[in-house]
Amino acid sequence: MTSANLPASFVADARGLDFLNSIATPVDEPVDWISDGAGLIDWLAQAGLVPAAELETVAASATPGELDRVAGQARDLRDWFRGFVTAHAGRPLGADALEELAPLNRLLERDETFDRIVAHADEHGHRHLALEQGRRWRSPESLLLPVCEAIARVVAEEDFTHIKGCEGHRCTLMFVDRTRAHARRWCSMSVCGNRAKVMAHRQRQRAG
Repeated sequence: MTSANLPASFVADARGLDFLNSIATPVDEPVDWISDGAGLIDWLAQAGLVPAAELETVAASATPGELDRVAGQARDLRDWFRGFVTAHAGRPLGADALEELAPLNRLLERDETFDRIVAHADEHGHRHLALEQGRRWRSPESLLLPVCEAIARVVAEEDFTHIKGCEGHRCTLMFVDRTRAHARRWCSMSVCGNRAKVMAHRQRQRAG
């Protein structure tokens, strides 16, 4: 199923896990928001991982089929990270997982970031100087780098004990459970949570 006119899902409370959720089953059929190059550009824009102006520049300079190939690499990265998260979710992530992260480190080593002084305006319109990190977008493949960075932040900063999959029927969305009691069960109470309530109500009615 295509992702046309369907906004991507950002319920994970961590962009790296939101990347895993770029394929999901919001209704009845799976939807892949990065099924092609145009989808990848749109998902990155919705995720806010790449500045809009840079996305336009990279897309305009890409050769025919180039963005589609990068989208294929993104899907491969997503499959790899899903396997890693699935294998480690629910328990603390230790340093012994470092060898498994070699594919991610190889991609991160390609990054070309730099710091620069820029002028920012605050909410009152007053301009001030600030240190900002920039990135050189030399090729369409560079679009994968902020995704890799988001994945790396999940690995290095999130407690894998609290990474969960939604318990909704057929739902594949994952998230970091940040609730106080760590009792979150659903990607969204208004979607899967509500569906579960309706299903439980119907089962009680049938049992009665």
